[in-house]
Amino acid sequence: MSGKGKKSKAVVLREESPPYHVNGNGHHHKLRFIDLFCGIGGFRIAFERASCECVFSSDWNEKAQETYAANFGEKPHGDIHSVAVADIPQHDILCAGFPCQPFSIAGVSKKLSLGKAHGFDDKEQGNLFFTLADIIDFHQPKVFVLENVKNLKSHDQGRTFQIIYDTLTNALGYTVYHKIIDAQSVVPQHRERIFLVGFKERRGFEFPQFPAEGPKLNSIFEKNVPEKYTLTDHLWKYLQDYAAKHRAAGNGFGFGLKDGNQIARTLSARYYKDGSEILISQGTAKNPRRLTPRECARLMGYPANFKIPVSDTQAYKQFGNSVVMPVVERIAKAVVKTLNTPADERPELVLVGNDKENGEVATRTPVPVSYFKKRRKTKA
Repeated sequence: MSGKGKKSKAVVLREESPPYHVNGNGHHHKLRFIDLFCGIGGFRIAFERASCECVFSSDWNEKAQETYAANFGEKPHGDIHSVAVADIPQHDILCAGFPCQPFSIAGVSKKLSLGKAHGFDDKEQGNLFFTLADIIDFHQPKVFVLENVKNLKSHDQGRTFQIIYDTLTNALGYTVYHKIIDAQSVVPQHRERIFLVGFKERRGFEFPQFPAEGPKLNSIFEKNVPEKYTLTDHLWKYLQDYAAKHRAAGNGFGFGLKDGNQIARTLSARYYKDGSEILISQGTAKNPRRLTPRECARLMGYPANFKIPVSDTQAYKQFGNSVVMPVVERIAKAVVKTLNTPADERPELVLVGNDKENGEVATRTPVPVSYFKKRRKTKA
């Protein structure tokens, strides 16, 4: 058959196949999503803006629950292990920014210095991915969207990511797309995170396009910043001496001093300690200052009406641990658009490559499908 004939048949299939979220009566309903490891709700805002409905949320941190409740009117469930998988509501989309500390560069370095385990060997957080996998296995959502640090890709010489990828594809049967995205195109912050989007029904998916150049720091500044955010002489001297010491030793450690025409380094959960990664210049006559919590909210792309009911220390931790909301919003809308597009019944038309940044990755160490069957028997 000629290429033209194949193309014609594919068009007919797309026209006749119903959209993913139309029920048997032909009525549309909102796509339902769950918000796991929800933090303060970056995923929730993003998917609600994509016209989806949140039916379940969970996070173990009580202060994050407080902020989430202040903004969404409901308190998330606590530790996900305290919730039976069967009690989680049925959903179309599973969202999760699962804990990144076991895989982050800073987290791994700290754990190594303390002689502690990292990655999957971290007993408290390293195995939470497999908790996610159990939920996906039980509920079989149409799609999942996962987020983690860029270092997940290279952790343990790539073996960690390969296990995650093989579990999602070989064991759970999802078509998975992944990409490392730098948020600096939508917020004034260099922040690279990896996103994994997996579809139960084999589908072509393209990550959204982002602007070539993003905003600068002056777009997030408050007009009247209280004096308490200016560094004391003692702290400013300490940071300068610390930077000079490491500079002399040939290390790259030091503070990040920026002005309004630049973009910031990555905001971390430790920002409350000394603010060293993002210091704002106030000229030569005055010490630099920290960002305010409201400026941090803007740096992460949260809307102006987002409530911050906690202390500065907690706010810095929460925004440092958050997703960049506008990045997730673009991905959410791309996911919904894909689900609303009739499924292509010709899997050979789905581009499957070995592009480690944007496409699928060739499987090298398969996780057997029997893995989850055994886990289900064990739980029973």
